[in-house]
Amino acid sequence: MSEEQAAVSEAELHAHVDGTLSPPRRAAVEAWLRAHPEDQERIAAYRAQNEALRALFDPVLDEPVPARLQAAARRSRARSWPGQLAAVAASLIVGVAVGWVLRGPAPVLPVLTADATLPRRAALAHAVYTPEVLHPVEVGADEEAHLVKWLSKRLDQPLKAPDLSGLGFRLVGGRLLPGGEKPAGQFMYENTLGRRLTLYVSSDLDGNRETAFRFAQERGASVFYWIDGPLGYALVADMDRGPLLQVAETVYRQISP
Repeated sequence: MSEEQAAVSEAELHAHVDGTLSPPRRAAVEAWLRAHPEDQERIAAYRAQNEALRALFDPVLDEPVPARLQAAARRSRARSWPGQLAAVAASLIVGVAVGWVLRGPAPVLPVLTADATLPRRAALAHAVYTPEVLHPVEVGADEEAHLVKWLSKRLDQPLKAPDLSGLGFRLVGGRLLPGGEKPAGQFMYENTLGRRLTLYVSSDLDGNRETAFRFAQERGASVFYWIDGPLGYALVADMDRGPLLQVAETVYRQISP
């Protein structure tokens, strides 16, 4: 069997799109494509995908390095490793202290990979249930006492349904959710415009007892989450970080002993 007649692999199709084939093999692939229109369509799709990626990311590659990062790089090269560690530690301490003073009961810290499960599960539950019209909750706000008692029993921790009426949100109700090894609960709120936010409560923690607020973006929604004793809380809404932080602080003040 000649080289021109040999079957073309998936890798060679990609290499053809990238222009990395040797001249003899490129000729063989082109001959193959003339006889196989379905692979011609795949080649066209690969090229369209590459064009889309270039359109999305090339402008970022062409952006100049910000001056603050250039300055940081120069300082980093001039500083010893112990000095870098000391500077990072000092910056973290100062940042936490400033956050505590300016933000209220808990500082806002960046998201950590180890903490990602809590906001991810909360955002998923938010995305599933907030669009519901007829059945957004299992137990409605007209049975709030029963709802709180039921979820408290299932999570084996005393819970509260925060009152957010001062911020324009009324309690819709709540539901029991699956967690990892333990169940979780969700309280849902709604304002007069129909915008909903949810408070996800979990006792399925990994041993981290960091109280500080952390912020994440999950599934297009904003999430503020924190650990308070044996429970983890995640407040989820489709709103800007500032307004959501105000709600989170209100929730924090009401649920903390």
